[in-house]
Amino acid sequence: MHDVAETSHHLYPLISDLGLILMTAGVAVLLFKKIKQPLVLGYLIAGFLAGPHFTLFPTIQEIENVEVWAEIGVIFLLFSLGLEFSFKKLVKVGGSASITAAVQIVLMIIVGFTTGKLLGWNFIDSIFLGAILSMSSTTIILRAFEELNVKKQKFAGIVFGALIVEDIVAILLMVLLSTIAVSQQFSGVELMESIFKLAFFLILWFLAGIFFVPTLLKKTKGLLTEETTLIVSLALCLMMVILATAAGFSPALGAFIMGSIIAETTKAEQIEHLIKPVKDLFGAVFFVSVGMLINLETLQEYALPVAIITVVTIFGKTIATMLGAVISGQPLKQSVQAGMSLAQIGEFSFIIATLGMTLGVTSGFLYPIVVAVSAITTFTTPFFIKNSLQVYNKLKIIIPKKWEDRLDNYSANTQSIQKTNHWKKYISSIVLHIIIHTVIIAGIVFAGISYLIRLANGPFTYYAYIFLTVVALLPFLYALALQRVAIPSLNELKNDNKNVTPLILIALFRILLSFVIVFIMINELINPLAGIIVLLVLIAFGILFPKRIQRWYGKIENQFIENFNDREISEAIRNKSDLTPWDGHMTTFEIPQESLIAGKTLYELKVREEIGVNIAIIKRGDLIINIPDKDEKIFPKDIVYVIGTDEQVKEFELFIDKSLVSSVDYNTEIVLRGFELTNESLHGLTIRESKIRENSTSIIAGIERNGKRILNPQPTFILQKGDIIWLVGDKKKIAALFTE
Repeated sequence: MHDVAETSHHLYPLISDLGLILMTAGVAVLLFKKIKQPLVLGYLIAGFLAGPHFTLFPTIQEIENVEVWAEIGVIFLLFSLGLEFSFKKLVKVGGSASITAAVQIVLMIIVGFTTGKLLGWNFIDSIFLGAILSMSSTTIILRAFEELNVKKQKFAGIVFGALIVEDIVAILLMVLLSTIAVSQQFSGVELMESIFKLAFFLILWFLAGIFFVPTLLKKTKGLLTEETTLIVSLALCLMMVILATAAGFSPALGAFIMGSIIAETTKAEQIEHLIKPVKDLFGAVFFVSVGMLINLETLQEYALPVAIITVVTIFGKTIATMLGAVISGQPLKQSVQAGMSLAQIGEFSFIIATLGMTLGVTSGFLYPIVVAVSAITTFTTPFFIKNSLQVYNKLKIIIPKKWEDRLDNYSANTQSIQKTNHWKKYISSIVLHIIIHTVIIAGIVFAGISYLIRLANGPFTYYAYIFLTVVALLPFLYALALQRVAIPSLNELKNDNKNVTPLILIALFRILLSFVIVFIMINELINPLAGIIVLLVLIAFGILFPKRIQRWYGKIENQFIENFNDREISEAIRNKSDLTPWDGHMTTFEIPQESLIAGKTLYELKVREEIGVNIAIIKRGDLIINIPDKDEKIFPKDIVYVIGTDEQVKEFELFIDKSLVSSVDYNTEIVLRGFELTNESLHGLTIRESKIRENSTSIIAGIERNGKRILNPQPTFILQKGDIIWLVGDKKKIAALFTE
C-alpha cells in the first residue's frame, strides 16, 4: 500500500503539470488564432503565465518533469523537420539557395559574435549568439507566406531552399558548439575531428537507412494501417535517437536523420500527416517550457541588448540574405524579397539556446533575450514580406542605372549554360564513389570489431563473427577496388591518349586503398590467426566467386538506387520548375471538385488570352498530358502546371477561386422546360452559334422535330423554326430568354 501511495504521489505532479501546460497553451493558442498571430508566440506567453516568474496564476510544481517533456518535444520537432527536409532536396536546391544560405549564415555568425563582444559578453555567449542569429524560422515564414498568399511566387523557392540548407547547417552548428563548449576554446583540431566524425556517421546512417527503411516499409506495405505506420515511424525515430546518443551526438540529431531518411520514401507524406498531432502536442510543451524561462526583471535589465540584437537581426539578416542571393545570381527583385522574408529567428535558435543551457556554458540572460528577439521579429516578419516589393521599387529608383544593368548582366551570365568539364565530372564521381564505399567498409569493420566480435563467448563464435564480418565486406571491397564508375563522357576520356596514364593511376589508387583497409582490419584484430583467416577468406572468395560477388553488389546497388529514387519517380512530374525562362516560373494548381471550370476546354477558358499564363502540363491521376491542345478539357482533381510571372500566377489563382461553386446562388430554381422555336434569327444556326446555353445559363437536353426526339444533341446540330427545345437550367433566365 505504501508503494502504491508513493507511486501516486510521484505521478500526480507529472499529470497536474502537463494539464496546466496544455490548459494554458490551449487558451493562448485560441486567443492567438483569433487575432491571427503565430501560435508559437501563444505558447511562449502560456509558458510565461504558467512559469515560476509569474505568480498570479497556478505555477508548475516540478520543472524537471517539464524538461523531460520538452526534450521529447525537441525530438519530435526535429523528426518532423527531417520529414520536410530530405537530403535530395538539399542537392536540388542548387547553387543559388546554397550560396544564399551560406553567405547569410557566415555573415550573421560574424555579426552576432561581434555584437556579443561589443556588449561585453564572454566568448561562449557571443559565439552562441552568432549561431542563434544565423537561423531563420521555417514555421513563421510558412505561416506568413500562407497568410500573404505568396507561396507560389518565384522568390519563395529561394527562401525554401535557403531554409533547407539552414536546417543541415544548424545540426552541424550544434555539434561544433558542443565541442567548443566542452573545451571552452576554439580548437581547430577538435573541430576538425568533430566535423569528420559527424560526416562519417551522417553518411553511414543515411546509406544504411535508405537501404533498410524504405525496403522495410515496402515489404510490410500490406500490414501498415495508420496505427501501425505511426508506431513503426516513431520506433524508427527513437531507434536512431538511441544510436545518435550512443555515438556521442545529441538525441535531436538522431531524430532529424531518421526524419530525413523517411523523407526519401513514398510513405513520407502519410507519416508526416500521422506524426503531426504528436509533434504539435510535444512541440507545444517545448515552446511552453521556453516561455517559462521568460523573466520580466531580466528583460527589463537587458532591454537595451534586446533592442540592439533585434535591430541587428532584422537589418543584418535582410542585407546578408540579399547579398547572398545577388552573389548566387538571383535578380535584385527576388534578392530583396528573399532577404526581407528571412529577417527573424525561430525554432532552431531556441534549440541552440537550449543546448547552451543544458551544457551549462551560457549565461542566464541569453535565453530570455533570444525569446524576446524572436517574439519581436515574429511580429515584424509579415510586415517585411508584405512590403518587400515596395522596398525593391524604391531601391530601383535610388541605385544608379549603370549598377542595375551590371546586376542584370551578372544574373543572366550566372544562369547561362556552362561548358561541361569531363575530367571534373569524372573526378567528382570517383571521389564520391570512394568516400561512400570507404565509409560503408569502415562502418562494417567498426561494427564487427567493436561490437560483434566482443560478444563472442568462445573461439568458435569469435572466428564465426570474423568470418561474417569479412563476408559482409566482400561486395563493398570489390566495388571500391574494381567497380567501374561510369559517366556519359568516360569513353571520350579513354579515347584521348593523354588521359590513359591518369585513369590507370586512379584505378591503382583504388586497389591500393582496398589493401590498406584490409591491412588496418588485420592490424586491429591483433590475433595472428584471425588475420590469416581474413586473408584466406578474401582470397578464396575472390578466386572462387568473383561473378557472384559482382552480382551481389549489383543487387545491393540496385536496391539502394530503387529506394533512393522511389519518391522522386512518383513525383517526377512535379519537378519541372526549370522549364521557364526569365522572370516566369512554373507552379501547380489542383482543380477543386466544386470548380465551375471543370468540364471546359482550354479554348473555352482562354486563360492565355485573358490572363497571360500557359498551361504546360495536365496530370490526371497516373495520366500525364504534356503540352495539351486547345480542345483538352479540365476535370475536377486535375493538377495543372501553369507558366507565368508572379502577377499572372496570382491572377490565375484568383480565377480558380472565383470559379468555385460557393459563388453560385443556391436559391436558383433549376427546372426542365420545353419551348417552341419561333425566333427567326435562330433559324439555321447551330446550337453553339445560337448561344442559348450562355444566354440562359442552361443546357439543351433534347429537341423534338417532326415527332422525332433527339437526346443531348451535338453543338453542331442546326436549329429550325418549329423545333421544340427542352432546356434544363435557371427557371427565370429560361423564361426571360423565350418570353414573347
